[in-house]
Amino acid sequence: MITEGFSRERAVISPEDIYVPKGKLFDVCICTFSPAILGELLEKYPSRIAAECGSVKGPQPIYAFEAEGKTIGAFGISVGSAIAGTEVIDINYICGAEKFIVFGSAGALDKKAIAGRYVIPAAAYRDEGFSYHYAPPSDYIDLPDNETTEKVFRELGVPYASGRTWTTDAFYRETRSKMERLVSEGCITVDMEMAGLAAACAFHGWKLYSFLEAGDVLDGEEYDKSGLHGANHDTKKLLIAIEIAKRI
Repeated sequence: MITEGFSRERAVISPEDIYVPKGKLFDVCICTFSPAILGELLEKYPSRIAAECGSVKGPQPIYAFEAEGKTIGAFGISVGSAIAGTEVIDINYICGAEKFIVFGSAGALDKKAIAGRYVIPAAAYRDEGFSYHYAPPSDYIDLPDNETTEKVFRELGVPYASGRTWTTDAFYRETRSKMERLVSEGCITVDMEMAGLAAACAFHGWKLYSFLEAGDVLDGEEYDKSGLHGANHDTKKLLIAIEIAKRI
């Protein structure tokens, strides 16, 4: 089976074939999918371009800024497990980061369970391809650093729910029968990156601190996307991410 081809054999291509490392520029990197949130960070915190990731879209800047005397990285990460997972690998090689804070939006599979709360994923259903290159085959992959994320949320008094998330790269094939099965297994959100990011970080021994904000709703009689834009670009998530960065 194609999903059973995991191996730790050295790959033909590695980041050292593409980039020149710049040393240990920072240990923690905040990654947001939202240009609006990244812009808010750059506006509020004096920052500099510390390095760049290559892309067919052109160079993608990796920023560095200071928060209470700690240097923290910041990056506008891409949507989808394959590219997002590859980008954290690049950031590690170029800048030395080994702790990644990744946050974004997700679809609600159980609206009542997560109403008014952020979601801290405890495990991700691997309905994508990237993770199978970085972890042995299984239905779910754990996100073991969620306990640290939960601790910070409790310290901040920010409401949250913890549960499984369904990671898929085919959002036009999220069928109701599959959704209902995964909800019965404890999935409360659906996203596009968590399984891949968790696998890449586990493979390399890095830390992943992630949280989600539900926007669109899938468990109603009809699909509801009214909250999606707000969940994508809610700048309050930035404040939480910076607090996590300062405490880890």
